[in-house]
Amino acid sequence: MEKNRFKERFMGVPIENHTTAAWANMENTKPVSNVNLPSETEVMNAKEWVDTNEK
Repeated sequence: MEKNRFKERFMGVPIENHTTAAWANMENTKPVSNVNLPSETEVMNAKEWVDTNEK
């Protein structure tokens, strides 16, 4: 009986696309913790998205 190798075949295929994520267009990082600080444009886009999608 042949083994199902679907998982092994597609292990290298990424599931998520991070190019449009909040951390994709980072402006600065904090020096000690290395936390991303997004640009002002990204913050405004995030706020607009939240405001339009709240119930």
